Amino acid sequence: MTRPTEHKPALVPLAQQAGEILSRWRWVKPTAWTVRMLTALEEGVEGGKWFRLFDKVFAERNLLAAFQQVASKKGKAGVDHVSVDQFEQGLPETLWEVSDQLRQGTYQPQSIRRVHIPKPGTNETRPLGIPTVRDRTVQAAVVNVIEPIFERDFADHSYGFRPGRGCKDALRRVDQLLRQGYTIVVDADLKGYFDSIPHDRLMTRLKEKIADGPVLSLIESFLKANIMDGLEEWTPITGAPQGAVRTPPTMLRMTLLGASFKRGWTDPIHDADLLLVDLHLLHQGPDDLPSGLPVRLF
Repeated sequence: MTRPTEHKPALVPLAQQAGEILSRWRWVKPTAWTVRMLTALEEGVEGGKWFRLFDKVFAERNLLAAFQQVASKKGKAGVDHVSVDQFEQGLPETLWEVSDQLRQGTYQPQSIRRVHIPKPGTNETRPLGIPTVRDRTVQAAVVNVIEPIFERDFADHSYGFRPGRGCKDALRRVDQLLRQGYTIVVDADLKGYFDSIPHDRLMTRLKEKIADGPVLSLIESFLKANIMDGLEEWTPITGAPQGAVRTPPTMLRMTLLGASFKRGWTDPIHDADLLLVDLHLLHQGPDDLPSGLPVRLF
């Protein structure tokens, strides 16, 4: 008696699988993420939390890639007056030293230099924080490691400060919505958002996906780094420097931290992305956003 032939699904070659994964995550830094890690990212890790990330942060090749990212932006020097060019002259020894400090737990962020730039369309100024080149490099190394973890869960219709996305993509989406008959746009701004970010809530959100103590401690140390504005220096208890490497990826895009969503409406396109925002927990005045106004968050 012959056994019926069992039709097994064709196996996709491992090389092809790897290629497909890398294609979907082409912006991810290979100095921090392997194909195996990306596979786990797509399939989900046990408990939804990531462990053992810190060794990827202080890996010398990741630090070098991070410095190259910092150098490409041609930013200013921090409180130590060390420019990008001067820092580069010390390579690779400077990165070896930073890697050792991170590994041994002796690394400490330096103070952040605050500058004020004109705010377009107003007589006000916008405060910017300029960390040292060394600290910007470490921040970029952290972002290289943790950004894909959070990027995985961001909505398709979110475009700000995301890899491979930009304002033109948002405009194309707006054009598409207009053609579908949507004609009302509400522009909502959280006043003083960067100065109001609650550290404890931010760390709580990070801990929902990251269970690596040294990584969390490093991020918290950047949040609590002293601010130097002229001759004044202080330790912040809330907020994050606008302009730092880590600002958009790990803070602005994660969530509206501190905002309480009272109730939501089901949107046929965006699935409950119409929200009523209570800004009191962000220390906003009740008139900053009219009560009861539905806001579409793109």
